[in-house]
Amino acid sequence: MSNNNNSTKQRLRGSYLISLLSITLVLFVLSLFSALLLYANKISSYIKENIGFEVVMKKGVKEKDILEFQKELDGKKFVKSTRYISKEEATKQLSADLGEDILQWLGDVENPLLPSIDVRFTSEYANNDSIEKIEQWVKQKKNVKEVYFQKSLMNSINHNVKKIGVILLSVGLLLLVMAVTLISNTVRLSIYSQRFIVRSMQLVGATEEFIMKPFIKSFALQGLIGGLISSVLLAMSMSMLFRKVPELNQLSSFGLDVTIYVSTILLGAVLTTVSTYFSMRKYLGADIDELYE
Repeated sequence: MSNNNNSTKQRLRGSYLISLLSITLVLFVLSLFSALLLYANKISSYIKENIGFEVVMKKGVKEKDILEFQKELDGKKFVKSTRYISKEEATKQLSADLGEDILQWLGDVENPLLPSIDVRFTSEYANNDSIEKIEQWVKQKKNVKEVYFQKSLMNSINHNVKKIGVILLSVGLLLLVMAVTLISNTVRLSIYSQRFIVRSMQLVGATEEFIMKPFIKSFALQGLIGGLISSVLLAMSMSMLFRKVPELNQLSSFGLDVTIYVSTILLGAVLTTVSTYFSMRKYLGADIDELYE
C-alpha cells in the first residue's frame, strides 16, 4: 500500500511539474512577444519624432524675432522640440560636412546661408497630412522664407510602420489564441490524470464546489508561479538585449516593463483558473463510460 501511495504521489508531482513548465514556457513566449509589440510601438514613435522640417528664415531677420517665433513653435501641441540654427552654426556644420572652410572657398562672396529653426513633431502629427497643414501655417509668417521636409521619406516610414504594425498585431492575436489553447489543454490533461479521484469524491457525496476548489487553487497558483518565472526570464532576456544594443536604453520604460510583468502574472492566473473551471465541469458531469475514453 505504501509503495502504491508513493507511486501516486510521484506521478502527481511529475504531472504538476510538467504542467507548470508548459504554462511557464507559453507565458514566456507570449510576454516576450508582448514586449516586442510594445517596444516596437515606442521605436516607431521615436522614429516619427525624429522627423521634422527646417524653417528657413528670410535674410536680415533679427535674432530676437527668430527666437520669439521659436518660442511660439515650442508652445504648439504638434511640436516635440525645436532648435535654432544661427547663420554661423550653419556655416560651421556645412564646413564640417564638406571637410573644408566654406568661408575661404567663397572668398569675397557673401555667405548665402540663412538662419533656420529645426522642428521635430510629436509622433501623432508626424504624417504628411498634418505636416502639410502645419507647413501652410508656418509659411504665412512674414519672416519665413521657405520650409523643407522630405515628403517621400515620411511616406515610406509611415507605410512601413503601418505594415509592420499589422503583421505584429496579427501574429500577436495568433499567439494569444495558441497560448489559451495550450494552457487549456495542459490543464485538461492534468485533470484527466486525476479524473478517478474526482469521481471517488463525487461518490462519497462531496459537492461540486468542494471538489473544484482545490483544483482551481492549485492551477491558479501554477499560473501565478508560471507568470512570475516567465517574467523573470523576460527581465533577464531584455537586460541582455539592452546590453547588446545600448541604443535601446533610451527607449526603456520602467512603467512599461512593470505593466508587462504584472499582466503576464495575472494572465497566467486567469487563464489557468478559467481552464480549470471548464475542464472540471466536463468531468463532474461525465458518465462513468466517458472516464475510460
